[in-house]
Amino acid sequence: MKIGIDLDGVVIDSETTFRTYEEIFDIDVLKSNHLVNKEEPKFQGRYNWTKEQQEKFIKEYFLTVSKQSGLMSGFTAVYNLLKSQGHEFIVITARGGHVKEMKDDAIRLLDENNIKFDKYYWKVDDKAQICIVEKVDIMIDDDWRIVKKLAENNIKTLYFRDTNLLKLEENEFIKEVNNWGDIYRYIKNLKKLK
Repeated sequence: MKIGIDLDGVVIDSETTFRTYEEIFDIDVLKSNHLVNKEEPKFQGRYNWTKEQQEKFIKEYFLTVSKQSGLMSGFTAVYNLLKSQGHEFIVITARGGHVKEMKDDAIRLLDENNIKFDKYYWKVDDKAQICIVEKVDIMIDDDWRIVKKLAENNIKTLYFRDTNLLKLEENEFIKEVNNWGDIYRYIKNLKKLK
């Protein structure tokens, strides 16, 4: 099976670290409460910061968050099991778009943990297009907007949903998962159906 996989919030536990630094930035640096929607996956929608404030956050915190983030709990065990069973993994990520060095830092983290994916797509704006071109059987992502777009393009998607993020209605193209055990169970059950 060909599995498309996002990095942040799926492989790398950066989203919880981002949220921590977003709160510090909002409360201590901006000395305000700009939080408008906790269900938004990205800070641009979660806070009503100005463009200048957003740029300041990116410049001051993105690389720090990247360097402080580790792999998601359970990822390595499930990844190694699925690879040994012949599954192929293709990274499809926006990482490296805002801050180029974040791509290098992800590569460092993956190398330190002996994680080698079959193919990499960095700085991606349209994940659905790559999934179609690569003939991905299933995509794993944590951004509900991207998940909806993938489903609209008839791409089976595992929505790796963190607690605060918007809940989506499941259908034949969207299945919610909350950890790598859920992902393993889903993929094993899919394989049995084939």
